[in-house]
Amino acid sequence: MKVIARLERLGDNPETWLRRVGYAMLPANQEGVVSFSRRFSRDFYPRFHIYFKIKQDKEGNKYIVFNLHLDQKKPGYKGVNRHNAEYDGEVVEREVLRLKSLLLPELFA
Repeated sequence: MKVIARLERLGDNPETWLRRVGYAMLPANQEGVVSFSRRFSRDFYPRFHIYFKIKQDKEGNKYIVFNLHLDQKKPGYKGVNRHNAEYDGEVVEREVLRLKSLLLPELFA
């Protein structure tokens, strides 16, 4: 599920904001993309998994696009990135609402 916000609403850079809201940085994947996760317990799974891109519109406004999903379990085969993930549903929607509530209000952005 995607969450889109003006970059100013984070009040910081995306990495720092994600850490502040409970996410930990994961090692970069094979393509060099850094992502973050938030675990439910001491176990590695299930966990929320999020990554982002910064975009700019024609007027020069910068937006951040977060892509969030719920990893249910570890990939089954070594070297395979496919895993059991949920991209929508009640749990993911609640996390999206939580993240949106932690953004700075528009009047401060």
